[in-house]
Amino acid sequence: MAKRSKYVKPEHREFLHARVLGSKQISPHFVRVTVGGPDLHSYASLGFDQWFRLFLRTPEQSELRLPTSTSKLWYAQYLAMSKATRPVIRNYTVRSFRTAEAALHGDTPEIDIDFVCHGSADAGDAGPASTWAQSVSPGEDVALLDEGLIHNPLPEARQLLLVGDESALPAIAGILESSPDDARGDAFVEVPDADDIQEIRVPDGMTLHWLPRRDPHDRPGTLALETVRAAGLDLPDYAFVAGEQALASGVRRFLVTDLGMPKTEVAFTGFWRHGHAAG
Repeated sequence: MAKRSKYVKPEHREFLHARVLGSKQISPHFVRVTVGGPDLHSYASLGFDQWFRLFLRTPEQSELRLPTSTSKLWYAQYLAMSKATRPVIRNYTVRSFRTAEAALHGDTPEIDIDFVCHGSADAGDAGPASTWAQSVSPGEDVALLDEGLIHNPLPEARQLLLVGDESALPAIAGILESSPDDARGDAFVEVPDADDIQEIRVPDGMTLHWLPRRDPHDRPGTLALETVRAAGLDLPDYAFVAGEQALASGVRRFLVTDLGMPKTEVAFTGFWRHGHAAG
């Protein structure tokens, strides 16, 4: 069997400066923020679940300050910054990338970023990034640091399984919309509310299962894990599982231990942990 690296890393990494072009509430729990700027001409779009570090200025800061290095030293430099000057950093997946020719707001490239918002900026019970997304104004400066792809199946893999909660929705949407036309399989996406369901282009051979939670107090990821276990699925060639940590590890354990799937063909990542602050 052919071998591959676990992740796809960008060939060149640099801080890309951008500014907010607009934001809108697209469903009860999602806010879409569009950023753009000349630096994004250097952004190498790979599609799929391409993710990046997003650097945001806090309300108390007059300017966005960044580390000077984009190597492995950048995080050490970040930690060495004073709390008063240190930016907020969160990881996000590109929901949509538009070239300058396709841009909606001007003649520079644009990136849409979908933020999951479980709290309210007005009520003060949302995390820093969620608060920022709900209250940001056009013109706000941000910076992005490309991190590449986690989704990296072998070229011959056609039977796919994609599983995630709302935090993985942008990643799964990107994978579905970038997958070859002859891809087959299933995608399971758990969302807080039926009104959070989005329009996504899906290959003809794949089925997208939306799983709105029955009760807002249910633990995120439980419904998706139970549904996958009970689905009677054909063994996929490759699986991508992301979201709440227990969901990611639980689906991986089911695929590897119960179904006998090779560990190398299951990409899983815990984006967050239930009970811990996120966003």
